[in-house]
Amino acid sequence: MGIRQLAKLIVDHAPRAYKEQDIRALFGRVIAIDASMCIYQFLVAVRTADAANLTNESGEITSHLSGVFYRTIKLLELGIKPIYVFDGKAPDLKANELAKRRSRREEDEQAAAKAREEGDLELYAKYARRVNKVSAETIDNVKRLLRLMGIPVVEAPSEAEAQCAVLTRAGLAYATASEDMDALTFGTPLLIRNLFAALASGAERKDRKPSEFSLAITLEDLGISMDQFIDICILCGCDYTCTIPKIGPYRALMLVKQHGCIEEVLASLRESNHPIPDDFDYLGARGLFKEPHVKDAADIEPLLEWHAPNEEGLVQFLVQENSFNEQLVRKAVERMTKALRSGVANQSRLDNFFKPKTLPKKHEPERPSSKRSTKRARKT
Repeated sequence: MGIRQLAKLIVDHAPRAYKEQDIRALFGRVIAIDASMCIYQFLVAVRTADAANLTNESGEITSHLSGVFYRTIKLLELGIKPIYVFDGKAPDLKANELAKRRSRREEDEQAAAKAREEGDLELYAKYARRVNKVSAETIDNVKRLLRLMGIPVVEAPSEAEAQCAVLTRAGLAYATASEDMDALTFGTPLLIRNLFAALASGAERKDRKPSEFSLAITLEDLGISMDQFIDICILCGCDYTCTIPKIGPYRALMLVKQHGCIEEVLASLRESNHPIPDDFDYLGARGLFKEPHVKDAADIEPLLEWHAPNEEGLVQFLVQENSFNEQLVRKAVERMTKALRSGVANQSRLDNFFKPKTLPKKHEPERPSSKRSTKRARKT
């Protein structure tokens, strides 16, 4: 889920922090990718009314392998070097959210089965898109594929977005690529959405461009600190606690700017008899965002190497085990090898020679001066 309506809040009230640009502008960049999110997109994207999917001879879905394989090659051809970061164990505070998702998935599976039985293929397609689950086997297969391709794989101890934020803050990656806005809440300086959608072709693409969200500009233009931004995100709604009724993103922003922090916001709401759920665990959520379970960047840096693809290993895995066309696989490997040999994926941008400004300790950017903050607040 990420953070509810955070993208809209930023676009509406800190528009300088958001921009769309051609994917070619990312030439020479290293991007830390939220792997589970992109795998889920590929599983969902191929669903059609008759449930036709890319499958192997055993009937197992392979759309995620095809999507990761071919679009990763496109990234390399564009001079973009991907790092795929995988989720580890979900935080205990996420248990309620995961239980809700399982319940919704079971309801959607039942609705899809009923629609298919009744011959309503349009309704079936609607529910079928919702029942995809990224299984452990699916994830293991994608990891195997990427390693055969020579692409770095990082296994986070917990949330992938938090680990991506560590890489970007350390300057090991230019940005985090994810559809979940909570990558910003974890402190990634730059978030890219729609990265893989921009690589699609034909009708699937719909002229989509990658969109970038800057954390530093967001804080500056909203006139808030990182701590306040985290509190706003918790009030908007996140994966780690319930929400407070009738508190949307704009009101969350105004309340935190007026009162300074969640504690003071809650005191104000209680004075007005506004209902606050007993299980609103803002302290637990705040702790996860400020001190997530992650690996140190120094431990990951030695693993970030891009190697030539293992062609025969890829043929064995994709063709022999997953029924891909051998000729197409070998041509794709040739494209990837050519991109690496020509140096496209290894060329550096001029601005990469300048070390990026890292965030202060505990990823808290400096709050703008009160004078400037006031001026910005009036504009919003």
